[in-house]
Amino acid sequence: MKKKLLFLTFSSILYSSFAFTQSARLITEELKVLNEIGEKLWLSERNWRNFGKDPCRDEGDWHDFVKCDCSFDSNTTCRVTEISMTSQNVSTVLPSKFAELQYLQILDLSCNYFRASIPSEWATMRLSELSLMENTLFGPFPTILTKITTLRYLSIQGNRFSGPIPKEIANLKSLEKLVLSSNEFTGQLPVALAKLTNLTDLRISDNNFTGKIPNFISQWTQISNLQFQGCSFEGPIPSSISVLTKLEDLRISDLKSGASTFPPLRKMTKLSILVLRNCLIRGPIPRYVGNLRNLQTLDLSFNNLTGEIPSSFSLLRNVDHIYLTKNDLTGPMPQWIFSSIKNVDVSYNHFTWDASGPKICEQGTINVVESYSSSINIQDDIHPCLRKDFPCTKSDTQKIFSLHINCGGAEVNINNTIIYEADTERRGASSYYNAGNWAFSSTGNFLDEDHDFDDYMLSNTSNLYNTHDSDAYTLSNTSELYNTPKCDMELYTTARKAAISLTYYGLCLLNGKYTVKLHFAEIGLTDDNLFNSIGKRVFNVYVQGELKLIDFDIVKEARGVGIGVIKSYTVIVKNNTLKIQLYWAGKGTTGIPMRGSYGPIISAISVDPHFVITRHHRKRLDVGLIVGIVGGVTLVLIIMICLWRKGYNMNRNQPIEVDQMSHTTSFN
Repeated sequence: MKKKLLFLTFSSILYSSFAFTQSARLITEELKVLNEIGEKLWLSERNWRNFGKDPCRDEGDWHDFVKCDCSFDSNTTCRVTEISMTSQNVSTVLPSKFAELQYLQILDLSCNYFRASIPSEWATMRLSELSLMENTLFGPFPTILTKITTLRYLSIQGNRFSGPIPKEIANLKSLEKLVLSSNEFTGQLPVALAKLTNLTDLRISDNNFTGKIPNFISQWTQISNLQFQGCSFEGPIPSSISVLTKLEDLRISDLKSGASTFPPLRKMTKLSILVLRNCLIRGPIPRYVGNLRNLQTLDLSFNNLTGEIPSSFSLLRNVDHIYLTKNDLTGPMPQWIFSSIKNVDVSYNHFTWDASGPKICEQGTINVVESYSSSINIQDDIHPCLRKDFPCTKSDTQKIFSLHINCGGAEVNINNTIIYEADTERRGASSYYNAGNWAFSSTGNFLDEDHDFDDYMLSNTSNLYNTHDSDAYTLSNTSELYNTPKCDMELYTTARKAAISLTYYGLCLLNGKYTVKLHFAEIGLTDDNLFNSIGKRVFNVYVQGELKLIDFDIVKEARGVGIGVIKSYTVIVKNNTLKIQLYWAGKGTTGIPMRGSYGPIISAISVDPHFVITRHHRKRLDVGLIVGIVGGVTLVLIIMICLWRKGYNMNRNQPIEVDQMSHTTSFN
């Protein structure tokens, strides 16, 4: 009897709910507004045929994007309260008609291709949440938005807004989350920001601000997430940061000037992510850092930290990643590092080892390459982890004079002449891999991504165009240029990527002058005027410790995605070692095509000598290589003869413009 009564009661509730939703209707005026917005967004061209029907009754094409409140007029009238139209690749201007939905509280148009700026009519809206992130909106900071004083959440990340942050930002006193990252904002942070005392989340990374991080950050006592990466700020980190005891995620990187000691973070016991990378921090690491037991990611890399790693670090039970890369740390290497299952990168420091250096250099998730003091007995100026028992130190005949690597991909044979060695090692968070003639060191994991694991090899997702030798030009996948084989396209179908730093070594090279070619192609984005084309990858490149490229943008350099571009440099190899480093300085988008998408990539590396290979050196050459060279020369001669017979006048061919600064070439 009780079960039957319970069933009847439950059925009655379901029926009442069904009857309620079937009887309530969206008010006619708002249904008309939705219809007009749909036409404005050209949704009819996207196979939308029923966007004029009532979405509050789960009818028409709007119902997947609209939420309603149907409690008006005795539960018979509905109003639109939320519109979430994300990742639809809508390409038009923002409709002003949204302002006529008087009860609209949440508007999310993120990850589309909206352009122009914010309609002035929006100033009358009463929104609590607005997201326009990852679009192509431009112009100065939209002061119209500062009139929507009801806003608690505002994100305009990943657009093209520029100029200073206006003082009117102070009007948004209810703001709890403000995301301005990856725009082109300039100037100093206005004092008006100090009035936003309800902020719990502020992200302004990847902009062009000037001046110092202001002391008024102490006013944000409720903040839990603070991100200032790649903003061109000057140091030091203000001591007033100490009062932000509710911080759970703190990221500051790449300060321009102003060295200081470690900032006072003792009371930030809730921190789970702490990034203070390249912040000109000197002196010892405070012992209390090891007492921040909620830490999951700790990045103190690329500073000037000295002294020993605090013993308290062994107590960081929840930490997954520790990066102490490129500091001046000394003393013995703590033993807990080698017994840890965590990712720990302590490369490029000055720890004390015995005379032979580290016993194990390639240990899964532990990176210790070049982490030893000058007191170690370094054979022929080659560091211990760079030797790997390779007999290159015995004589010149045991050394190499060329090197070719297909970064992130399988072996590639170019015209049976040049073999690019495979590079398919999948590790990358805190890894060192030695292949014998070459090696790489990789630092960093991709924060904020949705994946359970990081992938450090990138595969082509765009149309790939041909690139030959030092030329950068477009060529369709099915055609040829003057019948020239598209011999090197396979090099650009994959790439190795890194989250912070990626260093390749050429090992056991004969000392002398070389041409180093770095092959790049952007294969993770698109150029189709859709959402994925909004992304921007920016990084720095060093060769033999010298900064060669700053804020390098492959797409900008190659004038498109899927187009190869080669950067060529003449370098001197000493100590038989070549060093190429890519570094992410906090710039560029981080959420396109998905969250956690950023960092440097490289497709291939080639190293060839300037000097003449003597009979003494030729002992190293094998028959296959000689045959390959001869075959390559023969192929070129055959192609030239074919062109001549077909009537091509070589002097009338389209010119190849050579960029003397970057050593790239492109066809007009």
